[in-house]
Amino acid sequence: IKGMTFSDVTSILMGDKNAATQYLHNKTYDALYGEFKPVMVNSLNKFGALDYYSQAVNKYNSIPFVTKVNPDLADYVCQKALVGLFSLIEKKELGIRTDLSQRTTDLLKKVFAKQD
Repeated sequence: IKGMTFSDVTSILMGDKNAATQYLHNKTYDALYGEFKPVMVNSLNKFGALDYYSQAVNKYNSIPFVTKVNPDLADYVCQKALVGLFSLIEKKELGIRTDLSQRTTDLLKKVFAKQD
């Protein structure tokens, strides 16, 4: 957010109803993934889930003519967690853009007054 330009702010403010979410996704996804994955690996390893999943997927992937599945469970879990996170952010953004009562700070009121 510190690196936002005036053009970024204008595009977010006047853009689609999920413009801020898309901006955050584009600017933070890789860093968030990098933070999430070690935590996911640690948690999944506690129960042996990575090994069990990997064994099962490798057997499945060896079947001819099937659509191959990603054997990296931690990767899959991280991707789905981030989809969920950005979905929640998008939902909150939509509320802020469309419902005046969700603009709970002076900054939100001031910024989104220009959109109205």
